[in-house]
Amino acid sequence: MGEIESKTASHLLESKAIILAPSNPFTWASGWRSPIYCDNRVSLSYPEIRNYIKEAFRTTIHKCFDAPELIAGVATGAIAQGALVADIMHLPFVYVRPSAKEHGRQNLIEGRLSSGQKVVVVEDLISTGGSSLKAVDALRLAGANVLGMVAIFSYGFEVAIDNFRKAGVELHTLTNYHVLIETALASDAIQQDQVEMLKQWREDPAAWQGK
Repeated sequence: MGEIESKTASHLLESKAIILAPSNPFTWASGWRSPIYCDNRVSLSYPEIRNYIKEAFRTTIHKCFDAPELIAGVATGAIAQGALVADIMHLPFVYVRPSAKEHGRQNLIEGRLSSGQKVVVVEDLISTGGSSLKAVDALRLAGANVLGMVAIFSYGFEVAIDNFRKAGVELHTLTNYHVLIETALASDAIQQDQVEMLKQWREDPAAWQGK
C-alpha cells in the first residue's frame, strides 16, 4: 500500500465522500444492493482534502505519462477535479459530456481540443468503466492522443479491468477498494467480522444481497 493510496483512502473516509455501511446497505441506481456509497464530489467541500487530491493527481500524472498537453474531465463528477488538475499543471482543460448538447453547437466536448494533442483524462470514480471509456472514445474521435486516465477511486471490478484492457487505455487510480477496506479496518470504521462481507460484495455485486 503506497502513501498516496492510503492517505487518499483516509481522506475519502474522513470526509464521508465514501461511506461504508455493511449492516445498512444502499441501493444504487442500477438496482444493486451495496455496502458502500461513493460520491467523491464531497471532497471538494474540504480545502485540505481537495488540495491533497489535486497534488496527488499531478504527482501520478508526472510519474505515469509523458508530457501531456491537455487535461480532460469526465462530466459531471470530474469537471471540477479536472479543472483543478489542469490549473496546477498549467495546462489547457476541456470536459466531455455524456451526450451532445441538444441545442447551440451541439458540443460533446466543451473547450478547445486540437487534433493530435496528448491528453490525460481525469475521472472521479471507476465502476464498470463504461461511461469513462465513452469519454475516451469521444476524445479519440475528435483527434486526441489519449495517453491514459487517472481517477480518484476504483472498485476494482474485473469487468472494468477487462474493459480498459480491451480499449487500450492505461488507468491509474489514487486509491482502490482493497486499500479502502484496509484503511477503514485500521481506523475502526469497520470491524474485522465485516471484512469478509465487503470482499464478497466486490466479487459479485450484482448477486450480493447483504447477508
